[in-house]
Amino acid sequence: MAKHGKKFNAAFEQLDRNKNYDPAKAIRLAKEIAYAKFDETVELHIRLGVDPRHADQQVRDVVVLPHGLGKTIRVLVFAQGEDATRAREAGADTVADDEEIIKKIQDGWTEFDVAIATPAMMGKVGRLGRVLGPRGLMPSPKAGTVVPGEDLPGVINEAKAGRVEFRVDKTANLHVPIGKVSFEEDQLRDNMAVLVQAVMKARPAAAKGAYIRRITLSSTMGPGIRVDVNKARLMEVDA
Repeated sequence: MAKHGKKFNAAFEQLDRNKNYDPAKAIRLAKEIAYAKFDETVELHIRLGVDPRHADQQVRDVVVLPHGLGKTIRVLVFAQGEDATRAREAGADTVADDEEIIKKIQDGWTEFDVAIATPAMMGKVGRLGRVLGPRGLMPSPKAGTVVPGEDLPGVINEAKAGRVEFRVDKTANLHVPIGKVSFEEDQLRDNMAVLVQAVMKARPAAAKGAYIRRITLSSTMGPGIRVDVNKARLMEVDA
């Protein structure tokens, strides 16, 4: 069993391990027991009743969180010509429109958080799979990051505003950030509500039985706080 420091153990002792907390209470606790000197990220961990080994039980989608993620998102766009101009005008941090930047990425440069591409560039982007794939940065039509040039401004704006992708891992879990400890409780609650609703809508038709089986909330350094699944499913965003 992993050993934890005194601060973690002190935070852990403030939790009732046999209780599933109301979402609002779980958020309040996560903020109260956060102890790191930096602004910790708040994450939601969701256990799903799917078998990721089957293609028809994959869970993957994107969602725009109403209050963002509390950090500056660096966007790289693979585009050329008029599409590259659109990307720059829309605020892309880097536009990979020549072989020099593509070679730089091929050599391991990944100083960006989101990669978007036009379909015409995917032939070149495909060569970067070994670099981008393991880091979750590979543009994909399913993730909404391979789009026609005219759609680039909207997708870039969404990415910078708090657009996050969720994708079930091999153990049938989702791990998704919903903001920072410094956020107001209502902001975290709204972001959680939008995410849970998006996960519910992404339920595969082939999934049987209970779909969302467990929800745990935690900050970067803090212990997991179990959330009442039924109450989380009924959450709504404040107008």
